[in-house]
Amino acid sequence: MSLDWPRLQRALAIEMERGFCNLQGNTYRFNEYLHEALTQTPLQQLPLQVRDRWQETAAAYAHYNDLSPSERQRLVVKTRQLLHDVHKQLTSPPPRRRPLDQALKTVKGIGDRTATKLEKLGLHTVADLIYYFPRDHIDYARQVPIGQLQAGETVTIVGKVRRCNCFTSPRNAKLTILEILLQDATGQIRLSRFYAGARYAQRGWQEQQKRLYAPQTIVAASGLVKLTKYGLTLEDPQLEVLDHAGAEIDSLTIGRIVPVYPLTEGVSPDVLRRAVNCILPLMQGYPDPLPQSLRQRHHLIPLERALRYIHFPPDQRQLSLARRRLIFDEFFYLQLGLLQRRRQQQQQASAPLRPQGKLVAQFYQRLPFQLTGAQQRVVAEILADLERPIPMNRLLQGDVGSGKTVVAVIALLAAVQSGYQGALMAPTEVLAEQHYRKLLEWLTPLHVPVELLTGSIRTAKRRQILDQLVTGELPVLVGTHALIQEGVTFRRLGLVVIDEQHRFGVAQRAKLQAKGLLPHVLTMTATPIPRTLALTLHGDLDVSQIDELPPGRQPIQTTVLGRGDRPHAYELIRREVAQGRQAYIVLPLVEESEKLDLKSAIAEHKRLQTEIFPNFRVGLLHGRMPANAKDGTIRAFAKGELDILVATTVVEVGIDVPNATVMLVEHAERFGLSQLHQLRGRVGRGAQQSYCLLLNSSRSDAAKQRLNVLAQSQDGFFIAEMDLRLRGPGEVLGTRQSGLPDFALAGLVEDQDCLEAARSAAAELIEQDAELRGYPLLQAVLQQRRDRLGRSGAVPLLEGRMN
Repeated sequence: MSLDWPRLQRALAIEMERGFCNLQGNTYRFNEYLHEALTQTPLQQLPLQVRDRWQETAAAYAHYNDLSPSERQRLVVKTRQLLHDVHKQLTSPPPRRRPLDQALKTVKGIGDRTATKLEKLGLHTVADLIYYFPRDHIDYARQVPIGQLQAGETVTIVGKVRRCNCFTSPRNAKLTILEILLQDATGQIRLSRFYAGARYAQRGWQEQQKRLYAPQTIVAASGLVKLTKYGLTLEDPQLEVLDHAGAEIDSLTIGRIVPVYPLTEGVSPDVLRRAVNCILPLMQGYPDPLPQSLRQRHHLIPLERALRYIHFPPDQRQLSLARRRLIFDEFFYLQLGLLQRRRQQQQQASAPLRPQGKLVAQFYQRLPFQLTGAQQRVVAEILADLERPIPMNRLLQGDVGSGKTVVAVIALLAAVQSGYQGALMAPTEVLAEQHYRKLLEWLTPLHVPVELLTGSIRTAKRRQILDQLVTGELPVLVGTHALIQEGVTFRRLGLVVIDEQHRFGVAQRAKLQAKGLLPHVLTMTATPIPRTLALTLHGDLDVSQIDELPPGRQPIQTTVLGRGDRPHAYELIRREVAQGRQAYIVLPLVEESEKLDLKSAIAEHKRLQTEIFPNFRVGLLHGRMPANAKDGTIRAFAKGELDILVATTVVEVGIDVPNATVMLVEHAERFGLSQLHQLRGRVGRGAQQSYCLLLNSSRSDAAKQRLNVLAQSQDGFFIAEMDLRLRGPGEVLGTRQSGLPDFALAGLVEDQDCLEAARSAAAELIEQDAELRGYPLLQAVLQQRRDRLGRSGAVPLLEGRMN
């Protein structure tokens, strides 16, 4: 690294001696020298865990002139500590190699050939393999003979293959069918598995399956016993080759609970099981990072035993204890990192704001309504945060229509009256424009300028906005991702408000925060998040909930309709429009076929206008329209110039039309419950009775059952909890950018109790010893997990958080 450590520390020491006067050197002022030296350091040369602190510190020196002497002192002291920590880490000798770091090819019984196979699974060291947990276990100690199978039971059978065939379906060229006739001493059973996709239709793959399940091969199959017109079978059976045809059954696979691992081509189950068995002796005497008192309090078995028994448990009880210990560890280290991050944030200095002042008082006087009790409680929590000299980091959850925006405006006004600027970032132009219009309406009478910055803003206007930001003339800026682009520079950013925060990556949120010197941050979401998800994703945030709707809101009458009920839905829309109301018709937009869906949206709009509602004014809104066209359509609908708005999910957030009373959602089964709840929130915003019609095109009972949750409840938090249970966290949040860590064993639904216990244990430990200096082994494991996640690309949760 090209940094001159002694020179940097000398510059910091001299600045302290001279009273933090921003000393002028031969070429640079003190802050310019520090800013340039820290900014030009390649981040990849720094330890992963200090990169965020390094960037924050570098950014802070750009605003050094704006800081008070005490703030300058805190920054200089913090920088000296940072340089000391980094230099120590970079110059320390590498740690002594642990047995778990041993390369697999050097382990007795594994060797080069097996190690090369295991590399296909990304397994290189003993640690990689011992933490490569089974995806399932088959209890071969409780096998059921084929002749004793009963429909409805989940069972395991073991037998020899009599016949195997693998072929392309004559009815569907994209479907491959694997058929196996399995026999034991009591009978035989025909098993079928189905594979959809071009790679399975290839002759080579099909021949490979025939070789894998050749006659006389011993196979274990597990699944649900199902009665068909051809007799008993297993539904979608899990198949496992126990050994090669004609060979003796190995003791690692029969007569015990057997691990079933995720595999890849060229790596058989036997290879993996034998390799795991070879490394288990290396676990003897493996130290446990968790303090014994903590383990006893939470009834956790030692780590060494847990790692042994997760692979080869002697019985079901020991397997359960092993799973619980390892699940606890997954949650515990995550929570420990999040709580450490939170503690670090609370030790940073930020400018305290003045919540009680003329601007906020004037805003309260001009409000045409009373804040609800929940809004008042949340406002008090936020304003108390703003008065503290540490940066606020709070998540505001509120159901659709609960009034989060007015709470955010009060916080922004507190920043403005304290001499700071505020920024509000929204994920879409539609939502940003909606917020802008609302803020314009509320702030103009208070003589507080507000501007909108999106990708559609013209160059001249954009230049004017950026100039006013730099000078401080513009106190409040609303925008989209355009806010975090280069060239957007605030003079004194004190508060960042991020709406629909789950739609932004952590890195994007961090970029906006970096526009100021440790600004306060308020993130908002109208998608209620169940507690387990909130703890997992936002364990380093304080959470506020607006759990009360404004008075006068009627429950929205929600009905699930079948395919034949569409005419009834159209009739309700006609009736409501005839009475002067308005309606939404929402079409799903599947990203993989966006162009096709766009065509169908345009075609459906045309059909509805000409064939179904020829006497009404029907508008069209979709995400690929130019911003000015979208804005024009939304304005026309809001003014009552359109009776019906045909739209994709772009209406999910940001459109507030109190006169709209009907929401018809086509193919409702394609949406998640939380998303449907968001869509439903577009109606019911006025005094009139409103209706949400969910058109279910699926014949599946599960789809109908899921949609009925909406019909039975208006509570967004209950709906989000049910969505989590029915679809899982990845689907609820969206797999592209969920920010969820990859858990090997833990599940957020079934392991909620363990998550709560791990959170409690982590909080207790951080309270006793925030830096974990008394627990060096625990500290080392936490750092190893961070490094491993950083290398694997699991950045959304960790980057900018667990530093």
